[in-house]
Amino acid sequence: MNENSAMTNQECLIALSITPTLEEAIVDFLLTFESENGFKSYPISSHHHNASGLSLAEQVSGRQNRICFEMYIPNDEHQIFINKLKQEFKGAAIEYRVLPVTDSGLI
Repeated sequence: MNENSAMTNQECLIALSITPTLEEAIVDFLLTFESENGFKSYPISSHHHNASGLSLAEQVSGRQNRICFEMYIPNDEHQIFINKLKQEFKGAAIEYRVLPVTDSGLI
């Protein structure tokens, strides 16, 4: 077990998938919860057969442009984070995942 492993057992990774129109609002929101590791963002293409909410161009291409944000957060804070996200962005079609972190480090 490396030095970082003991710490990661107490963390989870929160991943958000949002529409580009929400990017600045989500950046501001995440900065209020920023952990010592900060957060990452990158563009993604979301592929699914449900066409509701997609533009005509997205329906034709079969993908929706979205932005993914990832942030490590202590396990005991993740429900507070999700509840606050739900309050501030109700109905915004934000997809989220909370994933356990079993190991991390820098090589």
